[in-house]
Amino acid sequence: MKLKVAIVGGGPAAFYVASRLLSRIPDAPGSPLLRVHLFDRLWAPHGLVRYGVAPDHPEVKNCTNKFDQVAADPRFRFFGNVNVGTRPPEGMEQTVQLPWSEIKRNYSHLVFATGCTMPALHSALAGSPWCLPALSFVHWYTQHPSAPPAPPLEAIPHVSLIGNGNVALDIARILLTSPAVLEKYDVPQPVLDVLARSAVQHVSIIARRGPLQAAFTAKELRELTNLPDAAMAPIPPALLAPPPGVTPTRQQSRILTLLAQGSRNPFGSTRKTWALEFFKSPTGLAPPAEGETLPELLLTHTALDEHGRAVPAGPAPPLRTALVVPALGFRAEPTTPFFDPALGHLRTAAGRVLGANGRPVKSVYAAGWAATGARGVLATTMMDAYGVADTVLADATAAEEGPIAMDADSGPHGRHSVLLNNAQKGVDVAEEFRMNPTPANDWAPELAGVIFDYEDWKRVDAEEVRLGLALGKERERMGWREADAFWRRPNPARPWASTQSTEAQFG
Repeated sequence: MKLKVAIVGGGPAAFYVASRLLSRIPDAPGSPLLRVHLFDRLWAPHGLVRYGVAPDHPEVKNCTNKFDQVAADPRFRFFGNVNVGTRPPEGMEQTVQLPWSEIKRNYSHLVFATGCTMPALHSALAGSPWCLPALSFVHWYTQHPSAPPAPPLEAIPHVSLIGNGNVALDIARILLTSPAVLEKYDVPQPVLDVLARSAVQHVSIIARRGPLQAAFTAKELRELTNLPDAAMAPIPPALLAPPPGVTPTRQQSRILTLLAQGSRNPFGSTRKTWALEFFKSPTGLAPPAEGETLPELLLTHTALDEHGRAVPAGPAPPLRTALVVPALGFRAEPTTPFFDPALGHLRTAAGRVLGANGRPVKSVYAAGWAATGARGVLATTMMDAYGVADTVLADATAAEEGPIAMDADSGPHGRHSVLLNNAQKGVDVAEEFRMNPTPANDWAPELAGVIFDYEDWKRVDAEEVRLGLALGKERERMGWREADAFWRRPNPARPWASTQSTEAQFG
């Protein structure tokens, strides 16, 4: 059994799948049994760990140590800045295009680990100029390669967050924390500069259900209540009393206790404040009235029906606010093959991707949020990814090897044919090409200077840490242009890399 596995996506799910595969199949020098190639349209690996985890949560990023160990295995290769199949998002046109047909032709197995990269929007707020999806806000303060513009915080006194999950609390904490505190963490200097000019004084967190149904964790809530420069608006005690006959879980009890205690600072003692608005839901966003400068967020009270769903229960007073940030979760990209709009992610069963007929597609799998939707924590993702890797190996052992039977071949081929035509090279495609791990052989030479491998990332990683130490912080992040310029400095370990700029290579 010889496997050459393509994993599309470079986040935790992708690395955990690779880790499990590499650990389960012993290395055989001279006769490789396994190759794992990981493709990510981002130039830097690690997905949400780099571009989603709040910068003041550095402990969550410790998993990258394990990912470094995975990348050190000679059977593994990382190809960053490569977009597989579908057209890349706006702002990421520098990525190399790799069509699905090349994956089908050159790999024995495919694993989608593409995550959920699209924000879930609220129908009542769609298209409003005063509305900014939470994902765009997070991508701004993590300096995502899509480079969303900075929000005009210097002109925003009040922010309303729709949703009360951990992402909403992350954003509230970033807005309410002094830049003097954040500057020691992994926060890019341009972000700190914007936060230093921020006029935000109050953050409203609007939840359509009650405290017992809160989506945030006790840890996230505790961090918010302990902010040194902000205070929480008291919550009416009646909202914190469990309904008759309901016994809160341990997690719910912790949250109720924290909410009852309130913030460390008494409300009214600080310039910055925040409030949890339970049992409310937006119905629209009205433009500023004559003589006013801020729009109005229109709200309704809600109540829980017999199934625990939030239903309208009468109008609530509108909220005058400068910016509304929906933080309602994430969906997979609809252009991804096998996407199911009813689910918001790929059609799967036990890690196997399902075709339109509901049957498993031969040799095609999905792991992490691509398969399950945006839920769970890193430990959940790890266990799911291990299970998917075990399924790949079990299926490969039980069946004869053969080509991937993907019934979707979508996406543009881009300006280049990325992979070399091995028939022209005079090699045995069934053996040499399928198992050869060397990028210089696998990739067209004119693209070698555009595609990041893991060694390139580690050079940038070390430079970011070095720059950060000079500033007294965890690291100073590079954007695409800075990383690209740094990466093109002479590197004896990479003599085959092009010295041309990305712009020159793409004409």
